[in-house]
Amino acid sequence: MNLVGISLNHKTSPLELREALHLNREEIISLINRIKSGNFSEGVVISTCNRTELFGFPKDGTIDSDFLIQQLIEFKPVAGIKPEHFNRFFSCGAIKHLFSVASGIDSMVLGDSQILGQVKDAFEISSDLNFSGSISSRIFDTAIKVGRRAIKETTIGEGAVTVSYAAVQVVEKIFANLNKKSALVIGAGETGELAAIHLHDKGIGKIAISNRTISKAEELAAKVHGEIIPFQFLKEHIYNFDIIISATSSENLILTADEIRSAVKKRRGAMMVIMDIAVPRDIDAATREIDGVFYHDMDSLKVIVDQNMQKRREQIPLVEKIIIEEMINFYSWYNALDVVPTIKAMRNFFDDIRMDELNKLKHKISEEDYSKVEDMTKRMIGRLLHNPTVKLREYAETGDNSKEVTTNSLILKELFKLGNNSNNSNQEKETH
Repeated sequence: MNLVGISLNHKTSPLELREALHLNREEIISLINRIKSGNFSEGVVISTCNRTELFGFPKDGTIDSDFLIQQLIEFKPVAGIKPEHFNRFFSCGAIKHLFSVASGIDSMVLGDSQILGQVKDAFEISSDLNFSGSISSRIFDTAIKVGRRAIKETTIGEGAVTVSYAAVQVVEKIFANLNKKSALVIGAGETGELAAIHLHDKGIGKIAISNRTISKAEELAAKVHGEIIPFQFLKEHIYNFDIIISATSSENLILTADEIRSAVKKRRGAMMVIMDIAVPRDIDAATREIDGVFYHDMDSLKVIVDQNMQKRREQIPLVEKIIIEEMINFYSWYNALDVVPTIKAMRNFFDDIRMDELNKLKHKISEEDYSKVEDMTKRMIGRLLHNPTVKLREYAETGDNSKEVTTNSLILKELFKLGNNSNNSNQEKETH
């Protein structure tokens, strides 16, 4: 199979190169049109925040990853990018890589399930641009199946592996119904934004954002349908919230233990959960000693993250088993394509003889008798060809008997003078 692929990802290049080479939807469409006019008959372009990958089938059957790298670099010139920043994949290796990507075990965040949707979207673009065929369709259908099986049959994607998500999961365990609770997120940077989005996704009843730069607070509040607490008035409002998640880049404490203690008194016994996920800390660690406060910082949350990451790593062999199973299924289908034209030609040959003999009887017997003879001959041909058909498919699907399959196919063609009709049906596979 002349499938070739290239990948620039978190293992091969620094973040600045991955960001610079990222392709949006319009750029992917333009790049596909460019590759189509070159020497590739079909393929797919995948581009996410951590990877940009191209896969394709050369029209002339020549495997050339250099062409794909050249096309990508010329299409989107990036200073400092080199061929060494790309992994290259061929044939079976390319398929295994695709399946690994779809399953999440090749992601920067192990078990990331978002990549599955991104792989699916990438193939849909190729299909819309008529840059896909039966072989690539089967490959990506199987890749999506691998991803779904990994999610359903393993726990590769379970458990928080970022401190933002770990903080929200801990909160979720403390409060049974988040839709009745209020949360304040201090800090609108990447970590604070993730925490706010996770809270919103979990159905938090009320959410507010506080940040030194008011425009960033407004931007994040709009994303999570929240309100804004001006940073200068932060301390006056903390008692109004059941949950406080702080993630600023401040060098000094934002909230002292006395200020938290004062807020708890105003709450009249209602529990307050505080997640300090800033480095250095935003909230005095002595807060953990206050009655009515459930406090976590980066150290305790990192323990949870590390434990969850280890659990995900333990699932890798199970996911790899799924990948191998689906690769075997795919190649069983692919190898069987060799014998399909022969089987078809053989069945057509016998059916032509059957119809020729039936035509000789058509006007010599009654319609009722003709119908019975026609039915009987169909069953006879079916029984005669059943075993040869099954055996040919079995030989082809194992992938270990390619010489025997080729030899048997040639013998059948010679014995029954099947001609060259099957050659046309084989052309598509030969290009792949």
